[in-house]
Amino acid sequence: MKKLLILLLCCTGFLELKAQQDPMYTHYMDNTLGINPAYAGSRDALTVTLLHRTQWLNFPGAPTTQTVTAHAPVFNDLFSLGVSVVNDVIGPVRNSSFFVDYAYRVQLTPTSKLAFGLKFGLNAIQASLANIDVEYVGSGSMGDPAFSEDLNGQISPNLGFGVYYTNNKFYLGVSTPRLFDSNIHSSVDASIYKEQKHYFLIAGNVYPVREELDFVPTTFVKITKGAPIEADLTGCFVYQNRFNIGAMYRTGDAIGLLTGINLSEQFYIGYSFDWSTVNSTSKYNNGSHEIVLRYDFIFTGKGKIRSPRYF
Repeated sequence: MKKLLILLLCCTGFLELKAQQDPMYTHYMDNTLGINPAYAGSRDALTVTLLHRTQWLNFPGAPTTQTVTAHAPVFNDLFSLGVSVVNDVIGPVRNSSFFVDYAYRVQLTPTSKLAFGLKFGLNAIQASLANIDVEYVGSGSMGDPAFSEDLNGQISPNLGFGVYYTNNKFYLGVSTPRLFDSNIHSSVDASIYKEQKHYFLIAGNVYPVREELDFVPTTFVKITKGAPIEADLTGCFVYQNRFNIGAMYRTGDAIGLLTGINLSEQFYIGYSFDWSTVNSTSKYNNGSHEIVLRYDFIFTGKGKIRSPRYF
């Protein structure tokens, strides 16, 4: 019964509650374009990143997320372009998005840049509501009309904005992927789903520990109206700019471990595992898994990517 009640809350809570809607990522530092469009082109290569996240393993209806991003500098490195594709599934709800990312980069010093970015794209919501078994309490109940029909791919345009500063040892970015609060409606409900604005802050630094060993702390802060402020605090040790291992803490949600390896100067693979720290959910799942793959296609005439490369 407890599992059923929690599943029903996950499936139906979006009809009434305002909360964080954008997917969460443990490897946010490796999936930066999905968070901030100003990151486009910052690796000075054509960078393609694939990420898959399975949240709350063995929990029916739990979130799963896939993202694909690609970006590169163009026009003498002043401008950069990218694309971001996200597929996010929670219970009966599928949120798919496709965005084109644009960034304009300003060289502040020989080792630092400031970039301004825009996202232009579409979101599509699908929800199989009619197939949900809803148990009504009380005699003479006529049922909830909100569950009488499915949402079939309602599409809404949106626009995002971001600013990103970086140098060889530090980065800081602020962004909002969606500036518009789009309403999704059905024939029986004028506003069955509303996309909330999300505000993100990312930051990271590099501290040399000894020769060939660095410590890289990073953070990812998420702010959404109607939901608690959430922050990821992550610390990784990087050895020879090839291997990394670290730990993360997500306020009010989870702790985890993450690791990664640069198989070459161009190809990176990373993995993380999270444990929920919330008693009401940790009893009913076996943690969350995430894997990320990134490949840098180096342009002819560019030579090698500057090394070490932390961001």
